[in-house]
Amino acid sequence: MKNLKTLREQRGLSQQKLADKFCLSQQSIYKYENGLAEPDFATLKQFANFFHTTVDYLIGYETADGTQETFTITLMPKTFKEAHHLELYQKLGSNLQTQVDNFLEAVIEIIDNNSTADK
Repeated sequence: MKNLKTLREQRGLSQQKLADKFCLSQQSIYKYENGLAEPDFATLKQFANFFHTTVDYLIGYETADGTQETFTITLMPKTFKEAHHLELYQKLGSNLQTQVDNFLEAVIEIIDNNSTADK
């Protein structure tokens, strides 16, 4: 998360001011910037949106000019249905992929919230 510190400083924000914008503690920002803790994915996405960058850049897998560092994860579909869904997804343009991503994340969030409420 060294890039978080760089972006924060470029904006002239203290750790406390950044923490306040995201309802976090100053200690959380300190820990993120110094590799003592990692933010959850939702927080990473909020940081990326706020700084107009990508999660990849924040976590160090993309350089400031947008070129990708070498980082590959290969996921093999487990079923024919998963393979078919992946094939369909790859045929979508990036705008539609983003809409599908947002939809799936919203559905998962609803499921997570419902399962938490049931406990």
